[in-house]
Amino acid sequence: MTEPAAAVLCFGEILWDSLPDGLHAGGAPFNVAYHLHQLGQPVHIVSAVGRDFLGDELLRRLKHWELATAGVTRHADRPTGYVRAALAAGGDAHYEIGTNVAWDRIELPSGTRQAAATTRAIVFGSLAQRSPVNRKALERLLAALPADSLRIFDVNLRPPHDNLDLVRSLARHATMLKLNAAEAERLTGGAPGDEEARARVLAAETGCALVCVTAGVRGAGLLRAGRWHWELGRPVAVVDTVGAGDAFLAALIFHSLRGRLAEEEILARACRLGEWVAGRRGATPTYDSSTPT
Repeated sequence: MTEPAAAVLCFGEILWDSLPDGLHAGGAPFNVAYHLHQLGQPVHIVSAVGRDFLGDELLRRLKHWELATAGVTRHADRPTGYVRAALAAGGDAHYEIGTNVAWDRIELPSGTRQAAATTRAIVFGSLAQRSPVNRKALERLLAALPADSLRIFDVNLRPPHDNLDLVRSLARHATMLKLNAAEAERLTGGAPGDEEARARVLAAETGCALVCVTAGVRGAGLLRAGRWHWELGRPVAVVDTVGAGDAFLAALIFHSLRGRLAEEEILARACRLGEWVAGRRGATPTYDSSTPT
């Protein structure tokens, strides 16, 4: 397989997920980057860590996975980010997110600006936009992209960092919107109907030609240029749901960029990878022969 030379930019938080069984590297944009890399897509992570032990360990983990770290800056005056995740009986996670941490001040090294000039896609989430500094950095990055690059907005409403007006504003700068069913319901004000109806409302309000809505065990849907596609979920013994949606998004991006599969097949492959991650501990399990790609 011939891989494109340009890297996908993944902008936002990189941190440690504190789960009952220990610490796992995490943060939605990083998780997407990890799975894109495992699938064979070059990535450029744009984030920040502290000049502390946890920052050292995150960078060491990235290097172990052979993920480039040139876009990860370091701050001596801010600690590396963390999230305490509490798991419910069914594996669903609830989060306590550290504040005033390194990834609240993301910078754009020269290598990142160069990568932006040739990229085919950028992924950015809503959580990192809690910081005005990051919003300005993202604005500069978006302005530097080629006109035909995908601008993928991954909505993650994590109270109290869930400003809906800000999310709607950011969505208007995207060409692809990904969110879960509960988030779609909130953003449409509880508009009547199912995931398809809410995806159509969001597409009309934001101008996004691509809207993807995930619905956990029920499956996921994709609205592309006015056509709706739905993939049913398959049963899985859930260990935890941390990072399952990020793996789903990575597969969706990976196959969309290649343009070799129909929308139905792309959506199916994304669902299978998300389900596989949900059946394993943490957001970044090791790929093996059982991994659906």
